[in-house]
Amino acid sequence: MLPRPLQLLRKTLALAQLGALALKPGRCPTCGPTLMVKLADDAISVRCIRCRASAIHMSILQVLQGLYPDLSGLAAYEMSSRGPLFDYLRARAGPFTCSEFFDDVLPGAFRGDIQCQDVQALTYGLASFDLCTSTEVFEHVPDDRKGFSEIRRVLRPGGRFVFTVPLTENATTVERAVLEGGAIRHLLEPEYHGDVIRGHGRVLCFRNYGLDIVDRLRESGFRDVRLVPADRAGWWGFGTKVVVAEA
Repeated sequence: MLPRPLQLLRKTLALAQLGALALKPGRCPTCGPTLMVKLADDAISVRCIRCRASAIHMSILQVLQGLYPDLSGLAAYEMSSRGPLFDYLRARAGPFTCSEFFDDVLPGAFRGDIQCQDVQALTYGLASFDLCTSTEVFEHVPDDRKGFSEIRRVLRPGGRFVFTVPLTENATTVERAVLEGGAIRHLLEPEYHGDVIRGHGRVLCFRNYGLDIVDRLRESGFRDVRLVPADRAGWWGFGTKVVVAEA
C-alpha cells in the first residue's frame, strides 16, 4: 500500500485539468515544508498534498496564526465539522465547538455526534465564544445580515469573527436570490456551489460579495472590520482576502 501522502497525491492528481497541473515545493501554514499542487487555475484547486488544505484554507490559517500565536485559552466555534481548518482548531483551541447545517435537522439537535446550527438563529448563549470561523459559508445564507448579527451576539467583547467568502473587487455586493415567504426568488441566473454534505453544484449562492461586506458587518454590530490579504507568493498567486471582524 502506498504511504498516505502518496495516496492523497494520487487522488488529487486524478482531479487535475489538462494544462493546469503544476507541482512545486512550498510551505503550508499547518504542515510546514510540503509539496504544493495546482489542479486548475483557481484558489480551491491549489492544495498542500500533506493535509489537502486549499489556498483558501491556507489563507485563513495564515491570518489566524498571525492573530493568535496561542489558541489554547480561547473558546472557538467553527461552522463545519471537517477539513483542515476544523482539524487545526480542534487540536489547538480550548474549548472547541463545531456544527453543520442540515436541512432536515432542527437547530441545536444532533445528527450522530454533529450538532446542527442555522447561523441565522444560533442556539448558543450570549457571549459564548472568543473566536468564530468559517470558510465559504455566508454567500449561501439567505439573510446574511441576520447571520452576522448572530455571530456578533455569541462573541465575547473583543472576540473576532475570521472568515472567507468568494470576494470580488467590486464596490457593491450583487444579490442573486432572496428568500420570500419560504420560497426562493431568483434575481439573476442561479449559481450553485458544492459542499461535502450536499455534493457538487447543489448549494445555492445567494450573493456575490463586493467590498461593501465591511459595511454589512459594521451595520451588524462589529466595531472593527478589515480585509486581510494572505501572502500568496508560494501558491501561484492564488489565495483570498480574509475578513477579520472584531466585536
